[in-house]
Amino acid sequence: MTGIRLTAPAPGWAIDADVVVVGSGVAGLTTALRCAAAGLDTVVVTKARLDDGSTRWAQGGIAAALGEGDTPEQHLDDTLVAGAGLCDEEAVRVLVTEGPDAVRRLITTGATFDTTDSGDIALTREGGHHRRRIAHAGGDATGAEISRALVEAVRSAALHTIENALVLDLLTDAEGRTAGVSLHVMGEGQHDGVGAVRAPSVVLATGGMGQVFSATTNPSVSTGDGVALALRAGAEVSDLEFVQFHPTVLFLGADSEGQQPLVSEAVRGEGAHLVDAAGTRFMLGQHELAELAPRDIVAKAITRQMHEHGTEHMYLDARHFGARMWEQRFPTILAACRAHGIDPVTEPVPVAPAAHYASGGIRTDLRGRTTVPGLYACGEVACTGVHGANRLASNSLLEGLVFAERIAADIAQTRPPRTEPAEAAGEGSDEPVALLAPEARTAIQRTMTRGAGVLRSAASLATAAEELEALHRSAAADPKDAVPGVDAWEVTNLLLVSRVLVAAAREREETRGCHWREDRPDRDDEHWRRHLVVRIAPDRTPVVDRTETAAFPPVRPAD
Repeated sequence: MTGIRLTAPAPGWAIDADVVVVGSGVAGLTTALRCAAAGLDTVVVTKARLDDGSTRWAQGGIAAALGEGDTPEQHLDDTLVAGAGLCDEEAVRVLVTEGPDAVRRLITTGATFDTTDSGDIALTREGGHHRRRIAHAGGDATGAEISRALVEAVRSAALHTIENALVLDLLTDAEGRTAGVSLHVMGEGQHDGVGAVRAPSVVLATGGMGQVFSATTNPSVSTGDGVALALRAGAEVSDLEFVQFHPTVLFLGADSEGQQPLVSEAVRGEGAHLVDAAGTRFMLGQHELAELAPRDIVAKAITRQMHEHGTEHMYLDARHFGARMWEQRFPTILAACRAHGIDPVTEPVPVAPAAHYASGGIRTDLRGRTTVPGLYACGEVACTGVHGANRLASNSLLEGLVFAERIAADIAQTRPPRTEPAEAAGEGSDEPVALLAPEARTAIQRTMTRGAGVLRSAASLATAAEELEALHRSAAADPKDAVPGVDAWEVTNLLLVSRVLVAAAREREETRGCHWREDRPDRDDEHWRRHLVVRIAPDRTPVVDRTETAAFPPVRPAD
């Protein structure tokens, strides 16, 4: 344990449970439903409303070997290729073999997928997949449908939910085992202000950290809270340098910041072309799958074209779809484009890469267990080893489903007893973290975009590290500037996650997957087919260790 906690008031209220799940996307709600079904007293904590997580924004779909002629083995092969030598093959095998039945269970929960005329699930292709294996709903509203079904199931089951709550820190007992979380509830409700949910099992399913960059497809709630909490609690994170930049995000201008509209990979899966201003397809000859190459390859190709042409975006041309296909297959994307004055039926869509998905995260085993006893992680916040150096398209929703079920099964089997927290998180904690003023958020995002974006180098990363450390030192030197509150806690989390990400990116002196070093353009398997495992020392310094092989070490010595 680090003894490091956010500066916050002491909890003014507390409730007890067997399990607290933090997050309400596919990973969190699936875990909660399975735990409740096993008879565990389960509480769901979510930062906004139940349906406001990243799952709702997922357009493309969920990947599984459901089609005729497709097999888990083929899905495994595509995943391993996309992961650029760093996938944990055993974790991928779990994903692809348990995935089809997990999707079928999701359907029995109430999710409705698009079907063919014969009644089979309609499947499409996305980048990196050699077969049609992407199930979708509402054309391009898959995440919204999955979220709707799971939220309805949670409400039907009358699970205890706490909405509009920012989780702060992990509570632990005298033995260093998980004993719950502290949290702050915003606005009106059953609870208000800082409180605690005391539980011997905590599942972090808090989603991504895209808000560390200026432009991202992630919603505003994606500020890396789960990764930051885990680091302060002494957990290890891994592969945080592998941030996937989605190749085709609607370009709204060089100064656009915050959440940007995504143009799903499924648009290319249905035959859209990437072109430059002259209408020339530039992916032909660059990869056997052309526009459907893995995302890192497409993002790099677009970025290269932008540099060569001196422009800030390329184009996605799907005019040949016609109005009817756009309206039926991609109604959400069509509406988003038109809302910004672009009609994809009659003109190419301007696109550029933006931060999309964290392939790394809190290090777990195949049961979702982290290096802190009683603390689990699932979904984008976790690093299960499934994604390696670059996530294969539409594997994220499947990962959330499969590993959520495994976590619930592990908790139901072990049923750890409830224990008392050794101390309440708050002003009396050993090492309260000096908070940043909320206005530092923009400075962090711009530093990260300049220094640790799609293109990285030793120089850009060194500058980013220097600027982030200056913010860290400034907050520690004069902590009076920031008052405890949601904005200050979020920006303090963003800074911690950014410092760790940059530390890992500086260490990895090669180009692999979605980590692109201009000064180290080649992949170096001999020295770098390894994982980087990071923890925070008690003096708040990121400590980066390289594994001896491509295999992850056990999360605990007894494993």
